[in-house]
Amino acid sequence: METEQENTKKRYLVRKLDEARERTRLILKPVSAEDLEAQHETIMSPLIWDYGHIGNYEELWLLKEAAGRSLSDRELYDMYDASLYPREERPSLDLLDREGADRYLDGVRETVREAITEADFDGEDHLLRGGFVYHMILQHEAQHNETMLQTLQLMEGSYTPPVRVESPAGGWTGPEMVHVPGGPFVMGTDDEQEALDNERPAHEIDLPGFYIDTTPVTNRSYVEFVEDGGYERRGLWSEEGWRWKQTEDISAPKHWYQPELHSWWTQRFGFDEALRPEAPVVHVSHYEADAYARWAGKRLPTEAEWEKAASWDSGTQTRRLFPWGAEPPTQERTNLDQLAFGTSEVGAYPAGESSCGCLDMVGNVWEWTASDFAAYPGFRAFPYDEYSKVFFGDEYKVLRGGSWVTRPAAIRNTFRNWDYPIRRQLFVGFRCAL
Repeated sequence: METEQENTKKRYLVRKLDEARERTRLILKPVSAEDLEAQHETIMSPLIWDYGHIGNYEELWLLKEAAGRSLSDRELYDMYDASLYPREERPSLDLLDREGADRYLDGVRETVREAITEADFDGEDHLLRGGFVYHMILQHEAQHNETMLQTLQLMEGSYTPPVRVESPAGGWTGPEMVHVPGGPFVMGTDDEQEALDNERPAHEIDLPGFYIDTTPVTNRSYVEFVEDGGYERRGLWSEEGWRWKQTEDISAPKHWYQPELHSWWTQRFGFDEALRPEAPVVHVSHYEADAYARWAGKRLPTEAEWEKAASWDSGTQTRRLFPWGAEPPTQERTNLDQLAFGTSEVGAYPAGESSCGCLDMVGNVWEWTASDFAAYPGFRAFPYDEYSKVFFGDEYKVLRGGSWVTRPAAIRNTFRNWDYPIRRQLFVGFRCAL
């Protein structure tokens, strides 16, 4: 018999699923049918594919796998299978249009509402236990929100945000770096309710002491690197990074431009804004971040160093779910959840400080680390290999911390993101270590 606690959790999850869908539709509301169906960059899907895929992924996992129900035929499943059709082929598929996708997503959700009443969150099925598969779907839709906003920034023409929340003023005047004491700490998590497979299991890591930047590197500091010839000085770049920079003719972060010769830089997101000196640099590749760190006489932190600085309370010898503690993210602690439609100045959220004194470790910009994406000791792929396992290796670098585009359901100190070191459409910056 279902307990009141389980029933309460199911009502909560349905509310969160509905709120996630409202956000997806809010982001897409200003976009024309033509722009929904166009492919704006070969590395990105048409927005309408992402939208249909969100619904099909929900059908696959909340209905077919978790409840033994199915609404769609094989053709639709194949069309929205991310592993079956590469992005460059997706514009040629017979994709649902906005009206058709709306009806499909609504139909799936109506059946999900019925199915969740029969789900057993306390049984032996690991997919359902604790509501894992529902949390997975929430995070999946949030991640596609972020992908959609990357595409919207790459789109030619303008994008008018449907709403825009003002960020508080910042400007950090404290120490440039903080010291993180040496010693063991617990990395990762054993949480099987919300954490994804690559975050597990928890394991102890012993690190020597190190210094890490208090905030992400700012636009002001990065402009100094640019003006000091950072993009022309071969000695600052790795062999792979220099080859990529030369081939792509890179001379500044993506989306930066100067309206007039020698004028201050402008940054674009469907609308143009002067680059704010105290906001973090964003849209840089791993190679650019690495070259800057060398220029500054530092290096990028390892993934373990980043997580220790974000999560470990050396006083109590315990780890925190978020830099500030266990309480969920709020607008007073961090720049998350998309509606600022831009970065905030570093230091704008002192209530989000980690135990060691770092700021902005969750939200504002993703941060490159020096580490390759690899499995933790004892890793077990769940619920499918294609979520993490097939990406392990030295081709991908780990990013941490989320950005202003990340939704709260899809970030925590243990969350791991990864991508190719050349990628710059991501809302990613970095901080340095010593």
